[in-house]
Amino acid sequence: MAIAKMKLVNITSDQAKLDEVLLRFVELDCLHPEPATKIAESVHGVTTLQDEDPYCELLSRLKDLEVNLGLSLNNEFIKDWKCDLNEMSAYMEQLERKREEIEEAKRELEGVIQANKDALTQVENIEGMDISLDDIFSCKYVNVRFGRLPLDSVDKLQYYGNQPFVYRSFKEDSSYSWCMVLSTPKYEREVDNILSSLYFERIRIPDFVHDTPEKAEENLKAEIESDYQQLASIEKERDDMIQACQGRLQEIKGRLLFLENTFEARKYVVGLGERFTITGFAASDDVKKIEAVFADIKDVEIAARPAYSDRRFTPPTKLKNSWFTRPFSMFVEMYGLPNYEDIDPTPFVALTYTLLFGIMFGDVGQGLVLILVGWLAAKLKHMRLGEIGIRIGISSTLFGFVYGSVFGDEHLLDPLYQSLFHLEEKPIEVMGSDFIMPLLICAIAIGAVLIVLSMSINMYIQIKHKDWCELLLSQNGIAGIVFYIAFLGGAAAQFGFGIAVFSKLYVLALIVLPLLLIFLKEPIEHKVKGKPMFPDGFGGFFTQSFFELFEVCLSFITNTISYLRVGGFVLSHAGMMLVVTLLMEMVSGAGSIAVAIFGNLFVMCLEGMIVGIQVLRLEFYEMFSRYFSGDGIAFQSLKNME
Repeated sequence: MAIAKMKLVNITSDQAKLDEVLLRFVELDCLHPEPATKIAESVHGVTTLQDEDPYCELLSRLKDLEVNLGLSLNNEFIKDWKCDLNEMSAYMEQLERKREEIEEAKRELEGVIQANKDALTQVENIEGMDISLDDIFSCKYVNVRFGRLPLDSVDKLQYYGNQPFVYRSFKEDSSYSWCMVLSTPKYEREVDNILSSLYFERIRIPDFVHDTPEKAEENLKAEIESDYQQLASIEKERDDMIQACQGRLQEIKGRLLFLENTFEARKYVVGLGERFTITGFAASDDVKKIEAVFADIKDVEIAARPAYSDRRFTPPTKLKNSWFTRPFSMFVEMYGLPNYEDIDPTPFVALTYTLLFGIMFGDVGQGLVLILVGWLAAKLKHMRLGEIGIRIGISSTLFGFVYGSVFGDEHLLDPLYQSLFHLEEKPIEVMGSDFIMPLLICAIAIGAVLIVLSMSINMYIQIKHKDWCELLLSQNGIAGIVFYIAFLGGAAAQFGFGIAVFSKLYVLALIVLPLLLIFLKEPIEHKVKGKPMFPDGFGGFFTQSFFELFEVCLSFITNTISYLRVGGFVLSHAGMMLVVTLLMEMVSGAGSIAVAIFGNLFVMCLEGMIVGIQVLRLEFYEMFSRYFSGDGIAFQSLKNME
């Protein structure tokens, strides 16, 4: 239950082995690689291998082709170095050209079908006219225009009443008036200009249409049916093409993704003339695993050194936790990872979060339901939050036995207490008037203990860092913990037990002196480092430090009082379940069962979520703020970066 100890690992070999080494390097999940630029910037003569990616353009074209063909290719690698990029490019180009030809033919045919459909509509409009279409279009002194006019343009025809054309509408739909316009050859262009201004859409009758409208209708329908058959043939050709090329495109994508991923790994390679090296961090336990990966490649050297043997690199943080605490690393990561030289707060978070949640949400029945829901979420959805639900559900169940509550029933467990502990009733009556004040005092006491533990963790970290000023003079160091314990303990003894402890010596030594040290922390630290004690003058220091000291004292008070919410939610949970119980008593039979089920579900969803958030708030604001900075670098292998 700690931060994994790191080793700085160098993988070195000849340039001729680079591809073979990279092939295995990209598969390592236990090495955190460092960019080659960190070395190249500080060492003269070394090189990096960051060239232009030769696979990016091909992958982009492949992606466009995948979209255009409606394919959904997977992203699985095909590990093969021997790929002919020119052949891949030519194949995709040929495929794209064929796709465009098919699409163009399809568009043209769809346009022809739509034109024939429009012509069919017009021919159907003139079925009542006993005249041949050939006669209409062969008129020497009359020009005919068939088409459709937007409905909002029909009213505008009144402005052209003196113009030499005749307008006749056959029918109207929701958007257009299907019509015919007659004019003379002399005014043909003028009339066409007027119609264009009114957004008239001309519909041409195909040349193959002759004879009467009825005969023309038959010809058009036959032509449209033939066009649809041809369109189906084109779509089948497209489907056959997609079916035939899918496997090949999947192969190309797998190879290109692998090659690009391996090429990306080159940014971690430092060129050393005819040799190269890759530098990264690995957990001490994983060094042998890395050695085994490259063991069969001749002339590959694996060197493992202490984590801080090269100050150009900062060791990453890799958390190692037990079965119980591991899921709670989710909360730690939300705030930030610990620095490599700090401690892993996950065990402390796991214990305190589980404890506080159980106290605030104690119910045997609801705790068991929470365990079941958490187990299902973890098992089926692989959710870390589900694993947390199992643990806090166990805590809720245990505290439910303490409170004697089962789905809000406060007396269901009375026989258990009588038989096992020889008690007449449960030991704690949460809603009893004589229990509320002790509950709130216990909540404050729990808060005080957790604050002291948080400050103790901070002091341990400062000892590891050898930051003695922070250890001795900080509000979260020795000065702060002495002041806090002396003040809170003295107040408890004075007002709780009537023991007078606030003597002059007590106040001066354990309260005033620690506050004075906190107040003077900054100038003392400057003095230790050989700097001026008051670089901005004593006046500026005094004003700033006075208000900072006031904030420190206020934060001790507010942080402690904040834990009253622990007791408050115990009462809140019992009160909400009391309401559910009263509602159950107001109805009977199936109604009572329905109220019990939905009432418990409502309380579990609403209060369970609120309690979870409130406990997380206590972790972040009242505890993490005292000992955890969260400025660590996450351990991330190249394989996990994909």
